[in-house]
Amino acid sequence: MDLQSMRRFAEKYTVDSNEAIEFKLVRRKEDLENDSTSFKPEMSHQIYGEGEKIFGYKDLSIKIYYTAGHLNTYVGTEYTAKVDQKKFDVKADNLMKPLSNVLPPGFTTSLDEFCSVLEKEGPFKPMGELLNVFSTKDKDGSLRNFEVYSGDVDTEGFKSYHERIQTFILFFIDAASFIDVDDNKWRFFFVFEKYIKDGTQDYAVAGYATIYEYYAYPEARRPRISQMLVLPPFQGCGIGSKLLKTVYDAYIPDKAVRDITVEDPSEDFIRLRDFVDCSHCMKLEPFSEENLKKGFSESMATEARLKFKINKKQARRVYEILRLRATNVHDEDEYKKFRIAVKSRLNIPFQKVEQQIKKLEGKSVSEEEIKAIVDYKSKEERLEMLDKEYKQLEEEYNHVISRLEKIVD
Repeated sequence: MDLQSMRRFAEKYTVDSNEAIEFKLVRRKEDLENDSTSFKPEMSHQIYGEGEKIFGYKDLSIKIYYTAGHLNTYVGTEYTAKVDQKKFDVKADNLMKPLSNVLPPGFTTSLDEFCSVLEKEGPFKPMGELLNVFSTKDKDGSLRNFEVYSGDVDTEGFKSYHERIQTFILFFIDAASFIDVDDNKWRFFFVFEKYIKDGTQDYAVAGYATIYEYYAYPEARRPRISQMLVLPPFQGCGIGSKLLKTVYDAYIPDKAVRDITVEDPSEDFIRLRDFVDCSHCMKLEPFSEENLKKGFSESMATEARLKFKINKKQARRVYEILRLRATNVHDEDEYKKFRIAVKSRLNIPFQKVEQQIKKLEGKSVSEEEIKAIVDYKSKEERLEMLDKEYKQLEEEYNHVISRLEKIVD
């Protein structure tokens, strides 16, 4: 087989793993035949490699189905052809082993068995303490009801339930990893949709968050949001902000909690956090329009921390978003003052580098040596980077402001 023929052969038997995988959260047997209940992963490189390709199959389909509440799991594969190892001396990729490495034990590969489990398992009852009840409107205007429950590793059923749901993060959060649930500093928040099935109240899991409660000297705690995921069938109807607000509300009354931080947030989570924090702080006097135009103040940082457990760095970001919202961008002078306020913060790392350079110059260090020691940038490069970073920030801020306007209206 020549090189061109080998390439055509490889392409014929190679599939995109993101396209091949199909998830379902099954409430009723009819959902199995309903394409609208299916959803795709955003990524699969943590399962099938960086290229997110699977070799050796034609028209491959990998079905990963969960019962909507209990999360009993079925994994099945279908394909129209598989590469003949004896004929072509190449081996098809193993489909099940990468999945079995991340799925909890006990999943079935029999669809009939899965259907039997679905019929017998009965209504699901959430574990833990009920913290919040809320409703949202679906895209068609219908009302959907949700409840948020919380617990820790000692809450009956929480560890095993988290073990079942955490597989999703590998498909929807980049660089995600499983957590050590034997550590008693973990706290879990699960959000469920409450619905009626065959005349009986039932629940379907919609998302969850994990929080690690770090120690803060001398006798305080600093909760850090580690993971937060709203499953695709529930995205776009405000569940993420409700879940995050519930997390805040659980910690705000606790005087031993200093502030709430976030571990390696994604762009989507940064936007969500900005929205929730701004919706909180815009009600505080230090963040009034009059005070915003005076610049960032210690009273803003203090009030944000005391009232909503927001750390100083995030309080500064909230100030910038709310100040942009209060700024008339068509007033050249007013808009310029806002840009200067933001760029002065963005310029701080460059100022620190300049100070390092001056110290080194005072020690008679050569220009070449200075460039090797510090992250040296020319004035033109610094201005270009500042401008680019500012424009990106303003775009991010405007996304948050657009959403804030909807709740104000």
